[in-house]
Amino acid sequence: MSTTPETPPPATEDRTVAILAYITIIGFIIAIVMHGSKKTALGTYHLRQCLGLFIAAVAFWFAMMILAFVPIIGPIIGLLALPVGGIFFFVLWIIGLMAAANGQQKPLPVLGAYCEKWFANAFA
Repeated sequence: MSTTPETPPPATEDRTVAILAYITIIGFIIAIVMHGSKKTALGTYHLRQCLGLFIAAVAFWFAMMILAFVPIIGPIIGLLALPVGGIFFFVLWIIGLMAAANGQQKPLPVLGAYCEKWFANAFA
């Protein structure tokens, strides 16, 4: 038998901040305000992950818009990359939202480790 105590699930408010971070930009702002009054590890973690996801998605979109101005090949690559990138970021968003709803500090695939490194001091 194992004698190690189980860790209790995070409080509902912790999960609320984590989930709100993934629900639109307004939800992200509300989560930051809620997190400011009561800082939690789960809220901090998911705010960082969501911020990294948002910045990466905007950077990808911006790169695709610049690529569209490259003659002939730019629009072709853009037409192929935009749907693939959109699906990729949507899947990452779902993974992050599910981890937040379950109260887990599970990093996003591909981006998660970078988000923690780049935004190590954010929301602390």
